[in-house]
Amino acid sequence: MIEVEIKAKIKDLNEVKSQLNALNIKQCKEENQEDLYFQSPIVDFIKTDEALRIRKIMENDKKEVFITYKGPKISNESKTREEIEINIEDSEKGKKIFEKIGFKTVRTVKKKRCYYKYKKFIISLDFVEGLDPYMEIETILEENTNYENIQNEIFEIFKKLKIEDGFERNSYLELLENK
Repeated sequence: MIEVEIKAKIKDLNEVKSQLNALNIKQCKEENQEDLYFQSPIVDFIKTDEALRIRKIMENDKKEVFITYKGPKISNESKTREEIEINIEDSEKGKKIFEKIGFKTVRTVKKKRCYYKYKKFIISLDFVEGLDPYMEIETILEENTNYENIQNEIFEIFKKLKIEDGFERNSYLELLENK
């Protein structure tokens, strides 16, 4: 799968919510996420622009855990890249396996995420501990699909929401590490 994602820092949260309402885009769910990032003993993920994480999602009484690999970005305008994800039952056992084979924990990123659905896109308002609010618009494509047209569609949605600057290609982990 290829994830096409564009994110922008939100200056005025009330204005963004007002624009979402004006376009009749309604919130569909809200969840808390905790991402534990790892560094490989073999490959420097900072140099290769890759990421490996364990994500815990807490939504009401429901809890899910995923291991996610994110490949290097393949676009200069967005965070478009390969993404491979599997569901696991126990985040602590996943962490222990990674540590036993030499992976080191880098940092935990905690956020509250409010999801909105618009056509084939997921829009999320993200409240990351230690950062200003951000909005992400993303979709998943099959591999070997032309992602440039999708990027343009995402930028058009941002324009409709009156967001024309503050775009960021760095991950939340990178933003926190660079702070």
